[in-house]
Amino acid sequence: MKRFKNIIYVNEPTVDQTSAVGRAVSLAENNQADLSIVDVIPTQVVMAGVGLPPVGPISKDVRTAIESDHRKAMESMVQVYKERLQIRLKVLVGKTYLEAIRAVLKNEYDLLIKPAENPIWTNRLFGSDDLHLLRKCPCPVWLMKPSEKPSYSSILAAVDFDPLNPLQSEHNLNREILELAASLAHSDFASLHIAHAWEAPAEKILMSRGEISLDGLASYVRREHEHHRRELYRLGEKLRSWIGKEAYDYLSPGFHLPKGQAKKAVPLLAARLQADIIVMGTVARTGISGLIIGNTAETILDQLTCSVLAIKPPGFKTPVKLNE
Repeated sequence: MKRFKNIIYVNEPTVDQTSAVGRAVSLAENNQADLSIVDVIPTQVVMAGVGLPPVGPISKDVRTAIESDHRKAMESMVQVYKERLQIRLKVLVGKTYLEAIRAVLKNEYDLLIKPAENPIWTNRLFGSDDLHLLRKCPCPVWLMKPSEKPSYSSILAAVDFDPLNPLQSEHNLNREILELAASLAHSDFASLHIAHAWEAPAEKILMSRGEISLDGLASYVRREHEHHRRELYRLGEKLRSWIGKEAYDYLSPGFHLPKGQAKKAVPLLAARLQADIIVMGTVARTGISGLIIGNTAETILDQLTCSVLAIKPPGFKTPVKLNE
């Protein structure tokens, strides 16, 4: 990938990070990008069990000692990469997602990488901090599943649009999704799949009322399908112009138009394609600062077992403040 120049990796000590750190280092090398690794210590960990007031010289010494231990652990984690890349290490105290987003705002990182929490008490791959980052982090968020592959074989780009009511904001987000997915597929020599789930919105109503013949209903569904098919392939032609004919022909992306709700169709397609990662947008509407993750996107994420590269629409504003 040749897009990112300032990458932040958020430490996730609850899982094996060997492959995720290696992936982040390789990405930084390939992009000639800066790489920073941050470890966020929960405030309660710093103060827990010591019976000390939150201020004072003893408390300061305890905090310094704890931060020193965490830094040593990070240094050990990246020791094998010292001769390949200069990696900045930073220890912060607070809530993981808040401090990570504040670091993004302060240092203008253009990609956040983090291993998924994979909480053991649920079937979900993504935990609380992961979802907060997906909702509120202004830069792209790459959540890697445990035991991340050094390179991907199958990449799925999920796009959304209304063919009869196109919005510029949706177009801009779809472009970002497609360009990132194509760049990643090209660098990993992976297959690229572009998907859009579609529905015929009046189909069930027409069927229940019985006011239309079966042939008429089938004709209506075909027309709806054709509207979505044309727009999807139009996006494909746009992608050709964005990345160039040679790169596009090399990738030769596959197009998928599963019928049904995106929250059901996209995870099923990802499983069928054995996708290693899905590149998708996470905000349902634009123009509202800090709008929470869209219901469809969150339902999709709840069902995934692959890594995710999540993109916010251009102009998205995080509700997190740098100084609070």
